[in-house]
Parts: sequence; structure tokens; C-alpha cells
Amino acid sequence: MSIQTVDVVYTAVATAENGRDGRVASDDGKLDVVVNPPKEQGGSGAGTNPEQLFAAGYSACFQGALSVVARRENADVTGSRVTAKVGIGKTPDGAFGLAVEISASIPNVDAATAKDLVEKAHQVCPYSHATRGNIEVKLNVA
Repeated sequence: MSIQTVDVVYTAVATAENGRDGRVASDDGKLDVVVNPPKEQGGSGAGTNPEQLFAAGYSACFQGALSVVARRENADVTGSRVTAKVGIGKTPDGAFGLAVEISASIPNVDAATAKDLVEKAHQVCPYSHATRGNIEVKLNVA
């Protein structure tokens, strides 16, 4: 498998302190959050967690990809919503792994068009591209 090269136009920088039970901040100060493991993993659940941050980024990115595809297809995605669910758990080999479920609601198109747009957005989205072949990503259209 070859490594994809990218003509980088923007680089986000964030630094974590104390891993999953500490703090994460971006270099520009726009993001500065306390992170704690969720109660389901024995943590306090007081702060956010990496899976929530990943879900937030993935859903926003996928929504952007959906808009790009919709413009190409002359489809109306006004009022659409994308939700990403990111699960963490053990893999068969005992490591930790992620699973993602993307759900999109696109009220202004029929079901077949919505399904087509979501599948095409999955091909365009940088998060989908980065995870392809690495983790399970399930697509749903509401």
C-alpha cells in the first residue's frame, strides 16, 4: 500500500497533557478542553473524550463533503444534518479499536438521492479517506 501525498494548505496543531485524563489545547487557543475517560471506561466522565472530539470532527467534515457533492449533483442539502457515532472497544487481538457510524438526514431529496449523496460524500470526505480500510464505518440515511 502506498502512502498518499497531500499538498497541505492548513495544519491544525493540538497538544495533549496527561493523555485521556488531562487537557487538550490547540496552538491558537481556540480549542482548550478537559478530557476524561467516560464512565463506561471507568473514568469520571467530567470532561470530553477523544472519541467525542473525533465524532465532532468527522461529522463536520462529512457535512462539508456532503455539501461539495450536492453542489456537483445540483441537489438541495439545505437543512441536512450529519451525526457521527464513534465507538471504542477491544479488537479480537486484544488491542483497542474504533468503529464509526455516520447518519445523515437530508430532508429536501428523496431516499435514493440521499443514499447516493451520502455514498459519494464518503468517497470525498478526508476523514473517510483516512479511515478507509482501517476501521469499520457504517453509513445510514434517515
